[in-house]
Amino acid sequence: MIEKLESILNRFNKLDELMANPETLSDMEKWKAYAKERADIEETATLYQKYKKVEEDMKSAEELLATETDKEMREMLEEEYYSSKDRLSEIESELKVLLLPKDPDDDKNVIVEIRAGAGGEEAALFGYELYRMYVKYAEQKRWKTEEIDSNMTELGGVKEVVFSISGKGVYSRLKYESGVHRVQRVPDTESQGRIHTSTVTVAVLPEAQDVEVEIDEKDLKIDTYRSSGAGGQHVNKTESCIRMTHLPTGIVVTCQDERSQIKNREKAMKVMKSRLYDYYNTKYQNEYAANRKSLVGTGDRSERIRTYNFPQGRVTDHRIGYTIYTLQQFLMGDLDEMIEALQIADREAKLAREDN
Repeated sequence: MIEKLESILNRFNKLDELMANPETLSDMEKWKAYAKERADIEETATLYQKYKKVEEDMKSAEELLATETDKEMREMLEEEYYSSKDRLSEIESELKVLLLPKDPDDDKNVIVEIRAGAGGEEAALFGYELYRMYVKYAEQKRWKTEEIDSNMTELGGVKEVVFSISGKGVYSRLKYESGVHRVQRVPDTESQGRIHTSTVTVAVLPEAQDVEVEIDEKDLKIDTYRSSGAGGQHVNKTESCIRMTHLPTGIVVTCQDERSQIKNREKAMKVMKSRLYDYYNTKYQNEYAANRKSLVGTGDRSERIRTYNFPQGRVTDHRIGYTIYTLQQFLMGDLDEMIEALQIADREAKLAREDN
């Protein structure tokens, strides 16, 4: 670990030199690349410098203890030695976390897909509540949301909604949301007061960059059609809606949010690239990296990950056994406590694998 940290610190210092070089200052693209690399390792390099300083203080106290005879001075030196030793252990733990391989998708924007599962209209209504929950969370983080496609029901639920969220580190926080979300409550339509269980599926896809996914136009089948609202009534008399099919994989994307066929096509292509990136990435992970599966993963979308129990006012994440008793606030976008608990569990699982 120390060898790796020395290498990072040396590179950090070298980047300072490179960025101050007149040749680099005349090439802004190169300067930006160095600045990004420096920012990526700054926290690790700075913490390692602190580690070295604390280690130096500890060794110095230890050396003085070997020759010091004054009782009061020895007590002071012992206190400094053990204080430094404890702090060194704390910093070492922090450095281990920083050295964990970073998810290359963490800084990406996302495409979120929400689909009603078992439970009919009640599932669709809860699907809309989840959609609203993520939009409100994005607003708290000052992220931008944009609806791409939706299929509404007459009662205001969603059979399916697809939308994008863009901002700093979006995927790093929302990637744990993929899976089956279960709701337990008494529906408004239930006259007997019985609790019903319904499910909604959420998929969070990192938005693929053009360089990551290349699509051959020959592999796409593109159909146009008119949009229709809840209940089937037509709300647009022009064929501006797009249905895009990737023939090799069978992946289908629709977009009817815009009145312009060109804009709908652009949005559909963005979703298609993200789905293909996720499709091939998941296939690769399943074939070559099954042993690296995370405890809280972003993996199987058929996995039940969370239950929203209205009678008890609680939200429970089954992957880590974590429960929050503020369900209404949670549905209003207060997700940070749950997300941070998932991040901690994920880090601990990765650290345990590294130690083994």
